[in-house]
Amino acid sequence: MPRAGPRKVQRYSLEFKLKAVKLSQLKGVEVQAVADALEIHPFMLSRWRKEARDGVLRGRVSVPPVLKTPPARDMKTFQALRRAHALLQEEHALLKKLIRFSSARKPTSSRSLPKNARRSE
Repeated sequence: MPRAGPRKVQRYSLEFKLKAVKLSQLKGVEVQAVADALEIHPFMLSRWRKEARDGVLRGRVSVPPVLKTPPARDMKTFQALRRAHALLQEEHALLKKLIRFSSARKPTSSRSLPKNARRSE
């Protein structure tokens, strides 16, 4: 059940928004990776990108000393590691399913006849 009362809304400075947009526009860098690195929702970053395209979000980008953004090379490495991690998670889930399936299977009956059903010669 949701809590009653006002919701806390995070406010971001114009410099932060512009720097995030600039990072997301680097060649080979995904919006999702930038959003994860800056700990913001990807939709918010997409909205800022649209505002920057439309000219609503303007200003001079100056990097404040508090804001540390990773370089493009680190962002690309981060993306590659995320993809590799996702692949490993999928493989792990499949192996777990295989183990469950194998242990839950009933043993198959033998092709040979039981002792009491054998023909007497």
